[in-house]
Amino acid sequence: MTLHVHPDIASLHPYIPGKPVEELQRELGLTQVVKLASNENPIGPSPKALAALGDGAATLHRYPDGGAFRLREALADRWKVTSDHIILGNGSDEILGLLARTFLTPGDEAVMADHTFVIYKMEVTAAHGRTIAVPLKQWRHDLAAMVRAITPRTRLLFVCNPNNPTGTMVSADEVARFMALVPEHVLVVFDEAYIEYVRSAEFPDSLAYVKEGRHVIVLRTFSKIYGLAGLRIGYGVTTPEITNYLNRIRPPFNANSLAQRAALAALNDDEHVSKSRVMNATGMEQMVTGLRALGLSPIPSEANFIYVDIGRDGRQVFNALLRQGVIIRHIEGQMIRVTVGQANENEAFLAALVRVLRTD
Repeated sequence: MTLHVHPDIASLHPYIPGKPVEELQRELGLTQVVKLASNENPIGPSPKALAALGDGAATLHRYPDGGAFRLREALADRWKVTSDHIILGNGSDEILGLLARTFLTPGDEAVMADHTFVIYKMEVTAAHGRTIAVPLKQWRHDLAAMVRAITPRTRLLFVCNPNNPTGTMVSADEVARFMALVPEHVLVVFDEAYIEYVRSAEFPDSLAYVKEGRHVIVLRTFSKIYGLAGLRIGYGVTTPEITNYLNRIRPPFNANSLAQRAALAALNDDEHVSKSRVMNATGMEQMVTGLRALGLSPIPSEANFIYVDIGRDGRQVFNALLRQGVIIRHIEGQMIRVTVGQANENEAFLAALVRVLRTD
């Protein structure tokens, strides 16, 4: 008997993450592999987070605090809101799914850029909503066009800032003009997974819209600069009304006990965050200089990765780099995305790229 699958689900393709180091080593028999594919922090987790993990191991037979009281209180204190404004997720990705299932009914619309984090489309489609994709303008969100795309059926609007995979951002002035035009029936999702890497003074204070009571949720994560990608812990800051609805379908114990402990410790490790920012800024300069020396024009990035037109089939370059022991991401066409690593990793990537481009 043939399985019946909803056509919306059948139309989706599984998310393909960056290839693990161990997998490439097994496949090609390599001993040295550099992974610059998943925008991870190359210096690893906060030492305070690692210590907290050890302390929590003895209680793993107990379920975690389902309300994550201590972590939510710490986040509320950090962002000057109440704990009722905070919702935790198994990565901020899970919160995207909660938003789609909570606010979309079949046929409802969600507006997003056509070249942004692929999980938005996946979650909207899985909730049987309709994706409205608005083209980027010079690799940046076209907020004016996104407002024009809003209809009475629009329920969600996603702004990835800085945007993944381009690394570009929209400014405070642009967001202010945009928010003045967004109608009340639309919930704006500001996905700020890379905010800690931003250097521009023009980055918007999106949390201010939450504090004004606007229909806004700001998503943040411990997977990037905090180096806790393997523990899957993210959070949203939004109005108590919205957290109340999301909590009605949030799985119990979705933030595991070790993740809660490590996130709480990492949140207070300003030294680790500062060190990570400095390393990223230095590495970004190294990468950009190296790519420009090859005649390439990387898109200016406010994140911890670079998006660049490689001038030829990106899939072929991706595969050739794998054989050189370097893992990056091929997004589409001639575009590749490369995470900024430590100096020796960046050097290895640039050297491998030179070899690939010269022999291709």
